[in-house]
Amino acid sequence: MSSRSESAPRTVSLVTLGCARNEVDSEELAARLTASGWDLTSADDASVVLVNTCGFIQAAKQESINELLAAAESGAKVAAVGCLAERYGAELAGELPEAQVLSFDDYGNIGARLDDVLAGRRRPAHTARDRRTLLPISPAERQPAPAALAGSPLDPAALAGSPLDPAAPAGSPLDPVAPAGSPLDPVAPAGSPLDPAAPSTPWITGVGPGGGVFRRRLSGGVVAPLKIASGCDRRCSFCAIPSFRGAFVSRRPPEILAEARWLADSGVRELVLVSENSTSYGKDLGNLRLLEEVLPDLAATPGIERVRISYLQPAELRPGLIEVIASTPGVAPYFDLSFQHASGRVLRAMRRFGDRERFLTLLDQVREKSPQAGVRSNFIVGFPGETAADLAELELFLSDAGLDAIGIFGYSDEDGTEAASLPDKLDGAEIARRVEEFASLADELMSQRADSRLGEDIDVLIEEETGDGRYEGRAAHQAPEVDGVTTVTSTGRLAAGDMVRAVVTGSDGVDLIASAILGGVNLR
Repeated sequence: MSSRSESAPRTVSLVTLGCARNEVDSEELAARLTASGWDLTSADDASVVLVNTCGFIQAAKQESINELLAAAESGAKVAAVGCLAERYGAELAGELPEAQVLSFDDYGNIGARLDDVLAGRRRPAHTARDRRTLLPISPAERQPAPAALAGSPLDPAALAGSPLDPAAPAGSPLDPVAPAGSPLDPVAPAGSPLDPAAPSTPWITGVGPGGGVFRRRLSGGVVAPLKIASGCDRRCSFCAIPSFRGAFVSRRPPEILAEARWLADSGVRELVLVSENSTSYGKDLGNLRLLEEVLPDLAATPGIERVRISYLQPAELRPGLIEVIASTPGVAPYFDLSFQHASGRVLRAMRRFGDRERFLTLLDQVREKSPQAGVRSNFIVGFPGETAADLAELELFLSDAGLDAIGIFGYSDEDGTEAASLPDKLDGAEIARRVEEFASLADELMSQRADSRLGEDIDVLIEEETGDGRYEGRAAHQAPEVDGVTTVTSTGRLAAGDMVRAVVTGSDGVDLIASAILGGVNLR
């Protein structure tokens, strides 16, 4: 391995692993790096490789470590950010001297941190801590008090006529998509009002890792995630995410709406709302029904064809929210519900709520409002103490639930979690056997569900042309990357971003085949 020169140019390659929330964090990091004079490039040409790691489960952690080692082998300087870096801090730095380990707290000065990396100035890595302790226990006390907000960039009253005012006219100095090089350009040069070293502006709110609208898209496409909150207040016994992502904090509606406009003006047609727990949105802003109010406004954003919400907690899914998701024009009737299991006994051990009958009742409520609604969920098998009776409950639920997408994961101990200390652990071979058994069942049930949609009229957002009059896209019940796709045949020319009305004519596993309905195209 040959080390690249310390006098190499300030070029960086940003590698993103994990979920859509990490994707947003990487785009915020990209904007900050560009603003401080760094050039984004490919890994082959970069002086520094910045890896945004995932620390969710063992397989994701190993993938992150492998990526860091591969980057070091290229001869570039390496830095690690993201969940794995935050979760393990100095411990990871000791085990992986090839990389500079950085914290979420370094995001605001990421350009300067990479200057240190490039120059070989190694900084002491942070000591990992439970980030839930950094904010008050009461959600209502986590947001700045109104008096403290007065006249500040976070003052809602101050937003009128500011860059975060959604009513600002397009093309005006208040338009979020301002001309390149202007004070509101998200990639303004170092020394501008958007330089991370400069005082905070309305574009840099500091809500969650990476901040707010200060963002640069790293990939094209007509679909983009939009982060509405960070952190989680739940205490699931198997999950370590709240300890390193911190307590739940909502982003304010004007900031979210401004970012939605910015994304729409950059060519996005579908917004995927992401957080650790979207059903909690607004509780720290004094309005637990705030999501119901914001969704119609997001769907009305000019240029946006569809808004999809992800990461819903079944225990917090209220009738009013079901109604808004199921019936609001422009909002996908799509329910990403984190069931995790169907045995009440196992769910209680997981520090969660519900059971097979309650979950089926919840699905009945959803389908009463929207019979064609899409539903996806993930499930953990092999949890400590899981019995044959528990698995039978899960199998019954899956067979009756009619889910469009099912993810099956094997339990693994996570450092610092309650479940890691539970008795009656299953060995790895048995957990793997259960994963294989239920993954096979899930594949069969998802195929049956796709087949049941034959003859349905669906709205498909076209993402790419595949040739011979065929186009690939996704219907309302298909989220990007995690669910299936729909292949649309059309005698007319279509383009990415078109919303096409089509009839389902066939299925292939979880994927659908559909024929465009003449005159049923909303052209981009």
